[in-house]
Amino acid sequence: MSQSALPMLVIIGYVWPEPNSSAAGYRMLSLIKLFLAKGWQVSFASAAEPGPHRYPLTELGVTEHSIRLNDSSFELWLQQQAPQAVMFDRFMLEEQFGWRVEQACPLALRILDMEDCHALRDARQQCFKAGKAVAIEDLNSELALREIAAIYRCDLTLVISEFELQLLQQHYRVPPALLCYCPFLLDELPLLPAPDYDARQHFIAIGNFRHAPNWHAVLWLKQEIWPLIRQQLPQAELHIYGAYPPPKATALHNPKQGFLIKGWAEDALAVMQQARVCLAPLAFGAGLKGKLLDAMRCGTPNVTTETGAEGMTLQGDWGGVIADDSNSIAMAAVSLYQQPELWLQAQLTGLHIVQQKFALLQHEKRIWQQFSGVKQELESHRQANFTGLMLRHHNYRSTKFMGQWIEAKTRLAAITQPD
Repeated sequence: MSQSALPMLVIIGYVWPEPNSSAAGYRMLSLIKLFLAKGWQVSFASAAEPGPHRYPLTELGVTEHSIRLNDSSFELWLQQQAPQAVMFDRFMLEEQFGWRVEQACPLALRILDMEDCHALRDARQQCFKAGKAVAIEDLNSELALREIAAIYRCDLTLVISEFELQLLQQHYRVPPALLCYCPFLLDELPLLPAPDYDARQHFIAIGNFRHAPNWHAVLWLKQEIWPLIRQQLPQAELHIYGAYPPPKATALHNPKQGFLIKGWAEDALAVMQQARVCLAPLAFGAGLKGKLLDAMRCGTPNVTTETGAEGMTLQGDWGGVIADDSNSIAMAAVSLYQQPELWLQAQLTGLHIVQQKFALLQHEKRIWQQFSGVKQELESHRQANFTGLMLRHHNYRSTKFMGQWIEAKTRLAAITQPD
């Protein structure tokens, strides 16, 4: 089959994928590889500036295209691509480009990749700051109204976490036919990794510094958790890695305390494999945590919170210890660090979770069957989603006119600008 005869997927990216910087980048890359393996062409488009750690998509045969916000050139380009499917990377991209996609290629399947539930993450963060539990009114925020509306306007939404799948169905009452459970997808599974317990040393924490839960975790470690660990392990070090460390992060670097800000890791798996224990004290957040997947696949036991492990346990088992206060986290970290038998059991449990819960072969057939079924019965699928029809009718009109107004205003400014 010629290249031009292959079906086309266009992905509208929030940012250019950086799989070594964030779990979102890793997930996007796995979705791209899934479509490529199924015989699709993939074109990735984004209005974002390319970052220094972006993945070379062209090496996979993916075409790249820079697009502009509020500009009809996007529709002309999309018509030329003639995609059979369009994927929005986060709901904000559906808000921005959804009406243009429907106008340019109405028969293309529209997929939303949530990455994580933004409404849940924001509600937890705001309630954490306020020192209160998340209530119904917190979940029913303006952000939630926008995000759930985007789900209804799309034909299929990829949901990364079983917890969030349940939340969408039970709290927000989203029909199951609009949702597809799609966790991290590993095409290469770990066996028994080296080095072993005796060859490893020190603790590791890792995560993009631009992500609020990660930055809070660093502060929590610095101010409360790490001093408790160092009291019992005075020779241990905590190596903190992550992309885009700001000056306020590098200022925390203190060799005398064994608190070392390492910054960007060229190979996150390599540094994870050298550590004996991974620390991920996440007080709020949503979705699945790539750092914990990396820890388990590297055979590195971890200590995290209920929020950190959410959607990743297997029948209650975990590749380390789950704890939610400073003392409990520190005690668990010291125990894992000092007890080889406990450490080995946590390692084996983590490897089992990875193999059973995140192997591509565990999910590929189900995901692709649902995708193909919606694609084949697209018109009836859309007609059964009356709420989506209604929201598209009203929302696309308003966002369309707003987008056209901004575009006209921009062009007028360019014309009238003095030389």
